Amino acid sequence: MLDKLFRKDALTYHAEGRPGKIEVIPTKPYSTKRDLSLAYSPGVADPCLKIKENPEDVYKYTAKGNLVAVISNGTAVLGLGDIGPLAGKPVMEGKGLLFKIFADVDVFDIEVDAKDPQKFIDTVVAISPTFGGINLEDIKAPECFEIERKIQEAVNIPVMHDDQHGTAIITAAGLINALKLNGKKIEDLKIVVNGAGAAAVSCTRLYIKLGARPENIVMLDSRGVLHRDRTDLNDIKKQYITDRDVHTLEEAVEGADMFLGLSVSGVLKKEYLLKMAKDPIVFALANPDPEITYEEAMAARKDVIMATGRSDYPNQINNVLGFPFIFRGALDVKATRINDEMKLAASKALADLATEPVPDEVNIAYHATNFSFGRDYIIPKPFDPRLITRLAPAVAKAAMESGVAKKPITDWTAYREYLVKKMGISNPLIRQIRFRTQKDPKRVVFADGESYKMLKAAEFVLNQKIATPILLGNESLIKKLIKENELEIEGVEIIDPRTEKETGRRQQFAQYLFEKGQRNGITYQSALTRMIHRNYYAPMLIETGYADAMVSGLTNNYPDTINPAIEIVGKKKGTSLVSGMYIINTKSGPVFFSDCTVNKNPTAEQLVEITLQTAYAVKQFKLEPRIALLSYSNFGSNPGRIPNMVKDAVSILHHDHPELIVDGDIQANVALNPELIDEYFPFSKLKGGPANTLIFPYLTAGNIAYKLMREMGEMDIIGPILNGLNKSVHILQMGSSVTEIINMVMVAVIDAQGVQQREREEIGK
Repeated sequence: MLDKLFRKDALTYHAEGRPGKIEVIPTKPYSTKRDLSLAYSPGVADPCLKIKENPEDVYKYTAKGNLVAVISNGTAVLGLGDIGPLAGKPVMEGKGLLFKIFADVDVFDIEVDAKDPQKFIDTVVAISPTFGGINLEDIKAPECFEIERKIQEAVNIPVMHDDQHGTAIITAAGLINALKLNGKKIEDLKIVVNGAGAAAVSCTRLYIKLGARPENIVMLDSRGVLHRDRTDLNDIKKQYITDRDVHTLEEAVEGADMFLGLSVSGVLKKEYLLKMAKDPIVFALANPDPEITYEEAMAARKDVIMATGRSDYPNQINNVLGFPFIFRGALDVKATRINDEMKLAASKALADLATEPVPDEVNIAYHATNFSFGRDYIIPKPFDPRLITRLAPAVAKAAMESGVAKKPITDWTAYREYLVKKMGISNPLIRQIRFRTQKDPKRVVFADGESYKMLKAAEFVLNQKIATPILLGNESLIKKLIKENELEIEGVEIIDPRTEKETGRRQQFAQYLFEKGQRNGITYQSALTRMIHRNYYAPMLIETGYADAMVSGLTNNYPDTINPAIEIVGKKKGTSLVSGMYIINTKSGPVFFSDCTVNKNPTAEQLVEITLQTAYAVKQFKLEPRIALLSYSNFGSNPGRIPNMVKDAVSILHHDHPELIVDGDIQANVALNPELIDEYFPFSKLKGGPANTLIFPYLTAGNIAYKLMREMGEMDIIGPILNGLNKSVHILQMGSSVTEIINMVMVAVIDAQGVQQREREEIGK
């Protein structure tokens, strides 16, 4: 069951800021009068006339080719039933979001107030010229079959009712791989389908296309087996009647090789499962609770190959594995329909992918040591970055081979490169960070515990098991804020450095600081005075091992927060400075900016150290750093103090660290443009791709750059991340948002994991 916090957060997620989940963004310039004249009148007349002369030019001059309609009448919304088109709108927006983030397909969600099938059909057909494809969603059976068929007959763009075909495509992939494991042949398979709705019918049809024999299939609805004796069956159900002398689920599953459940929870009893054949395949897909739980099935027999619709069990049947990539491939060849050949191609590509070695980022994302093909891994995970480059080409190729593609692809290598570039597959950064923190959460001190935003962030990280928060501040005030805002963080530790309760620890910390700084002007009394301040107390909790990491700075100036941290936890062994890095999380991948916050005018030698610190930090995010040391010059084109200093730093790096991909002096635009590098500077170590790590030559440049990106860009910015400290201490920008605080906490946890790993390695030596 969904907990109270999740339900509250779901409402906040949809309502906070700009309501809803999707928006329309212009793709062309619109700043000047001329721009607007080109966008609308009179400039728009020319493409209109071109399209009138040749209708296919609509794909050249408009967004039609990348635009899908997600259309519903709200008669079968998720597990909510017939709640109507208006109440179903959040689901349709959510589908649009998934299309965009997984396959860069644009979506208009359209909710049609028409239960009458013909009215619905007429409406969709009438608006179809707008779109390159139509995704029908949450339409009840049996009307959905007629609706999909008649719309596809009337239009020349791909139409797919995902509730039917998405489940069919994903389960077919699971079935293909399950048969590889149990050695059975699909033509011999005895299949029981419990449920006779849209998804069940579509699954059955696709299994028959795969080779299953209709006479080996028994389908049930809520009244029992679809038997020849029944007189209450509609035309769709009549296609799946059986002559066998079975009338109940218990009778049907005896000796069956496969159970497909698209019905209700709990109907497949343990004793029924025991009656199935050796190595049974059980796809129990009722949500949120399957027809038999994973635990019950495994306890009943160890030879079962099982899938559910849930992410907390192996082999999740999740439609997001299919529809974004299927439409991506169909749109890219301008397919006129999504046919059985394309569906089967998607199933086979999905099945093949599950048999291959799994990228490390997928293992990290799902807290696994190493996924490998077997009973617990017959279907890829939704966050596998290879999905788009496997499924979209497979679907596109099937469309071409089956004669429904109007724009054939001739260079498949280039097409796959286009998909990689389009999706920024190298950018699962936030996702990767979150899953890594959940795998090994740490104790994090929230130094600004009296701030609502810090408390809200603490609520999130606690409930998502990202970190265990420790709140610093006035306990009564913090508890008052928690109560007033109904935050779910009861039981979180609160420490007030000023209270009598903390006297002993405060004195211990003061003695530690006095011994550490007594030759630098620190007396015991001055150390004791400092310990009433959270920016001294928090790093001391880290230094003494009570906590693993800290975040601070939400309500303080940056120097007032960073200086005590440096004084107490100190720098890494062999390090002479600390530097500040930002992650600019762009669509095409993260770009790391350094140093933006600490070193005002570094020397060449200090630039080298900043570069090495940054390279180490980038590697902690499982990325290979491609480093550009920036200036206003390109490889000596405009000599001066800054370019010369940068060149000196690069010379040292090339000599001492030849393994690094690093170069400079170079201008920022060139560093980020591989075409310019390849054409004009083919000798550069950066040849072959853009830089993803930018080292600024002095603080002013870096500080201005990241602040411009922060205010003018539409992207996530994480930072400043401190590099070079001996412990995980990170300083927020004043006024950071809750999301920015959460991101910084995750970075702090990752950093703390790295600190502990270094400490273990040093002990091992």
